[in-house]
Amino acid sequence: MKIAGNDILIQSLIKEEVEYIFGYPGGAALHIYDAIFNQNQIQHILVRHEQGATHAADGYARATGKPGVVLVTSGPGATNAITGIATAFMDSIPMIIISGQVAKHLIGTDAFQETDMIGISRPIVKHSFSVESAEDIPEIVKQAFYIATSGRPGPVVIDVPKDTTSPDELFDFVYPDSAYIRSYNPPISPEKKQIERAVEAMLKARQPVIYAGGGAINSNASSELIKLNDILDFPVTNTLMGLGVYPATHKRFLGMLGMHGTYQANMAMHNADLIIAIGARFDDRITNTPKLFAPNAKIIHFDVDQSSVSKIIEANIAVFGQVKDSLQEILIELETRRNEIDENKLDDWKQQIKLWKEKHGLDHKMHLSESNEHPIMPQSVVQHVYNITNGDAFITSDVGQHQMFAAQYYHFDEPRKWINSGGLGTMGFGLPAALGVKLAFRDSEVVCITGEGSIQMCIQELSTCTQYNLPIKIININNEALGMVKQWQDMNYSGRHSESTYQSSLPNFVELVESYGHVGIKIEKNSDLKKGLEEAFAIKDKLVFVDVYVDPDEHVYPMLVAPNGSLKDMWLDKDNKV
Repeated sequence: MKIAGNDILIQSLIKEEVEYIFGYPGGAALHIYDAIFNQNQIQHILVRHEQGATHAADGYARATGKPGVVLVTSGPGATNAITGIATAFMDSIPMIIISGQVAKHLIGTDAFQETDMIGISRPIVKHSFSVESAEDIPEIVKQAFYIATSGRPGPVVIDVPKDTTSPDELFDFVYPDSAYIRSYNPPISPEKKQIERAVEAMLKARQPVIYAGGGAINSNASSELIKLNDILDFPVTNTLMGLGVYPATHKRFLGMLGMHGTYQANMAMHNADLIIAIGARFDDRITNTPKLFAPNAKIIHFDVDQSSVSKIIEANIAVFGQVKDSLQEILIELETRRNEIDENKLDDWKQQIKLWKEKHGLDHKMHLSESNEHPIMPQSVVQHVYNITNGDAFITSDVGQHQMFAAQYYHFDEPRKWINSGGLGTMGFGLPAALGVKLAFRDSEVVCITGEGSIQMCIQELSTCTQYNLPIKIININNEALGMVKQWQDMNYSGRHSESTYQSSLPNFVELVESYGHVGIKIEKNSDLKKGLEEAFAIKDKLVFVDVYVDPDEHVYPMLVAPNGSLKDMWLDKDNKV
């Protein structure tokens, strides 16, 4: 079969079972858009900004585990996608970015909308391809999807000069069955010796903690982790990105750790004699001061990416390979030594953790307060959302205080339900990510928990939600300030709020969302909070934007003392430091 380059590209994507392309048309990509018009197997989602396209594809990928696909034109179309590509790269999310490019003979001439997309994106992609001929497209697409989804997942750019997609020249279309890249061989099977060493350490530990992150979710290792702890019965904590990989309502779950982690999670990690890191990075939000991190702990680190191990915290035992495969091998080894497990050995450790939790655990009954004597607490908003959705919703978030409150007070019992920007911390992520999730799971409740600062960065995607009838719920935790910036200014800059407040310039969000054809609800009193949120979630056929005015002075606690603090050094409130 002979077809043109533009059709070759789309047919290649069809072969990869792509459902959606998130994109925005422009001159260099118009041949491709013409091919999209002439088929009905892939749906194109027209966003209102290329950053929105990348975040929507990202949300789709996080929720489904399948790579998200983005299509942008050259020049500003490509550069507008950069923030979203970096967001996916930092969190190891599989994504294919197809960028239109000027014709090959114009490259290097400063042609209209010419930009070196390969060069600009190089630090934030796993790999990039430049198409030289339409005949190369099938192999490039096959390799791009293989690279994006294997090993440590991540984004891959395919830069497509316009002349390689010309409809005027026909080529044979043959799509390869597999991809082979000689220089790319991610680890698959863990070493038997390391598995044995890891199990030996687990059996000897008296104060162990399992520390699981986003890599465990990417590897679809949740069931293996649960089975592992059914045997070991160790306390478990998660990174921000790992929430949901282990059920939050399980008695052994300590909550999130790190900068705004729970008291019991941070204390357990600091005092552990064994830390089992599963698909998690030891970044600065987790370790605080590396030289003070878990001084008595032996470290077992499971990861597919060798460069992530011993990068900040030295691992005593490294197990390389897909986390799912490694845990399966651990389970086999543990079964052979099950008689060596002392069920009473951890009693003192469990009791200590219980005392920590009782002493300074989070207040999960705040939602019971309906008094108008004080402002609405942001924690209460999240708790009501959790109760109303029965903990079953997909939750996307932006970045800031609301993100931390969502992570602390919404209990995620399943993986891929918590969709947020962890590594890059990208404001504007929540709304487009929510629309990507909703397209994948139309019958599920999808909630974007955001703030009045973050939502305005990609608020134009409300129009996309109108066009494709995506009835998500947006919960705007409105403190009339850049809350996390303001919190740091309160704590470290004597309350000098330099450019973090803007009360007088905020829009009327209810009127704004209604202009897009959606429903807006404003809540200002505790007595109206539960009723207003229930009203919002009762509406199933329209996007609902709930603008909740919360206490502008509320901070996120616990909060690690930084710099020069350890995991045991925390602010518990504005006046109480341990």
